[in-house]
Amino acid sequence: MMQKWNRKKAHFPLLAIFVLVFIVFTIIHNERSIQQIHENPDHVHNKQEASITYVEPNLPNNLKEASEILDRFSRCNSTRGYSGRKIAWADPTTPEYGHQRVSSEICDLFSGKWVFDNSSHPLYNESDCPYMSDQLACHKHGRSNLGYQYWRWQPHNCNMKRWNVTQMWEKLKGKRLMFVGDSLNRGQWISMVCLLQSVIPSDKRSMSPNAPLTIFKAEEYNATVEFLWAPLLVESNSDDPVNHRLDDRIIRPVKLLWSAEENGTCEELDGVGAMELAMGTWANWVASEIDPFKKRVFFVTMSPTHLWSREWEPGSEGNCYGEKTPINVEGYWGSGSDLHTMHMVEKVLSRLNSKISVINITQLSEYRKDGHPSIFRKFWETLSPEQLSNPSSYSDCIHWCLPGVPDVWNELLFNLL
Repeated sequence: MMQKWNRKKAHFPLLAIFVLVFIVFTIIHNERSIQQIHENPDHVHNKQEASITYVEPNLPNNLKEASEILDRFSRCNSTRGYSGRKIAWADPTTPEYGHQRVSSEICDLFSGKWVFDNSSHPLYNESDCPYMSDQLACHKHGRSNLGYQYWRWQPHNCNMKRWNVTQMWEKLKGKRLMFVGDSLNRGQWISMVCLLQSVIPSDKRSMSPNAPLTIFKAEEYNATVEFLWAPLLVESNSDDPVNHRLDDRIIRPVKLLWSAEENGTCEELDGVGAMELAMGTWANWVASEIDPFKKRVFFVTMSPTHLWSREWEPGSEGNCYGEKTPINVEGYWGSGSDLHTMHMVEKVLSRLNSKISVINITQLSEYRKDGHPSIFRKFWETLSPEQLSNPSSYSDCIHWCLPGVPDVWNELLFNLL
């Protein structure tokens, strides 16, 4: 059968909304740039149940492929098992492809412990950041214990370079720093904006209206810090930053080698397999389009959840609600980090080598069971009386309070730039 490049869709159940999330940070300076990618799960309560389906567009036959639109109204006509077709990779013989980038770090920044430090942290005040999100403003929404703001990450056997806002702006001068992903990635973007905005006069900074691409601009540095809403990394029916809560998730991983098919047949596979295809699409783009001498790509690993307190306190039946201190058992892993997905990501990343640098935030964030909003945030849907009578039942143990853990992710980026 003749084969061609064709666009396909993929279809997620609701539980798979947050199987894997990515952030792309891009810094562009005329002919040179720095770019970063971030991988996170927002949440999957039952990862084994997650499935995804690739489909022909369910659109009128007279529409050409170039005009096909994938949005929240897209549907599958029918489903079948996944055929196993793979991403067609870029030529690995291209210059610089396959050569490992040597880190300039003399120690492992990602192995260490959290140290209580109320002299240097927090790095900013929640109320002083005009761009703070109500989803992350825990003190504003009733959290009285502010200990989560005072923890500093301390690597073993070395020290991180302390955050310096002026130095960061000098690194960003004439460039773009772009975050791409879902609400977790947006949280890290808000963290970075809050870290940076204080030294920019109010009449010399601006924030564009909320949109798929939202831009913070600092005039005197000719620099922008941007966020692109793309929760599933590839084109999807969830790409509207407001209307993205759907029962079925559909993605279109472009650059797949598909055979010619008609009738809108869907191909279904589990969430991890589907995200491997999405990762492959992204990795193929990096391999074929990124010049490491002009653009840097940082891939940030999975952000863990803390949904079951029995994992750090055997015998308990709660979650992150009421937690006030980090986990102090070095090497702790909970089920909020999907090791199977992490291994898949590592396999894909190993093919990129010099094209990317990895910022491993998973283990250090695993310790921070105290850093989530739990009930101290704005909830966009009305809570039922049953939920209100049991606070842990509606706790947000996925996102992070600000100031807090995402600030450390940005400190790591500052250290690696």
